[in-house]
Amino acid sequence: MKRAIDKIPGGMMIIPLLIGAVLRTLFPHLADDPVFKSSFTGGLFTGASALLAAFYICLGSTIQLRDTGYILRKGVALWAGKVVTAAIIGFLIKWLAPDQNHLVLGLSALAIVAAFSDTNGGLYMALMGQLGKRREDVAAYSIMSLESGPFFTMLILGVTGLASFPLLAFVYAILPLIIGMVLGNLDDEMRKFLSKAQDVLIPMFALALGFGINLANVLKAGLSGIVLGLLVVVVTGAVLVLLDRLTGGNGLAGIAAASTAGNAAAVPMAVAAAYAGYKGVAATATVQVAASVIVTAILVPILTAWYARRVNGRADSGHAPVA
Repeated sequence: MKRAIDKIPGGMMIIPLLIGAVLRTLFPHLADDPVFKSSFTGGLFTGASALLAAFYICLGSTIQLRDTGYILRKGVALWAGKVVTAAIIGFLIKWLAPDQNHLVLGLSALAIVAAFSDTNGGLYMALMGQLGKRREDVAAYSIMSLESGPFFTMLILGVTGLASFPLLAFVYAILPLIIGMVLGNLDDEMRKFLSKAQDVLIPMFALALGFGINLANVLKAGLSGIVLGLLVVVVTGAVLVLLDRLTGGNGLAGIAAASTAGNAAAVPMAVAAAYAGYKGVAATATVQVAASVIVTAILVPILTAWYARRVNGRADSGHAPVA
């Protein structure tokens, strides 16, 4: 079963999310049942916030602060490229769109910023480990992983005027990640212990997130999610290739980072919990971002392998793309 799920891009996030969404669609009033809500089963299906907090602690423990030189320069460039690009798009939406919750094809500012601002780290490291020439390019994700979680999405939405958050909302959003970073950097054994749990927590919080989605309300999210994924690859790909070249690379790391992280699908719900203005579009945004995860997970390996053959020549093209 696990092998079959792993063959699907972002499968450990997507499949449980869909299972939760199907259950919510078939039994829309189950979440209101007091017996269900008070049970362990109810906690599993409705406790997305607690599960996400635990996930971010474990994820934070893997971020190490010892990186210097090329790793720091490369990681900061790619990280800033994603975040600044998402911020520029946020400003454009604020200035040009009268309704930020219903843009073209039903996309919202929330979905766009969440999808653009977070890189699929596993995909990036797999691609650079197989197709890249320098192990430091793989290690650069230790800096890029700062994108993880709702903090930068909230920051971009707040700075661009697309939302308003109290200061403590930012503190509480990033605190679990910081706790994990502190624990992981103080103790290598603690880092190894906590890092093992993040993969287990992904399907758990995905199931809970899915249970908050009624598929009857998001039937149109498929096409919009595909468009969102294409935009992430094209727009961030162009920016990151340029930044990669400016920091001593050949552009390969830029293409490998032009994706949407699987955990980005959890961001819309987390943001909506802090800002009521997005509650109405959070479910649709979750599905759209999840679709972007799949689209980018399919396209980025293909484009990265093609670019590697082009840059490194036919002699270096014996590696298959990583899915």
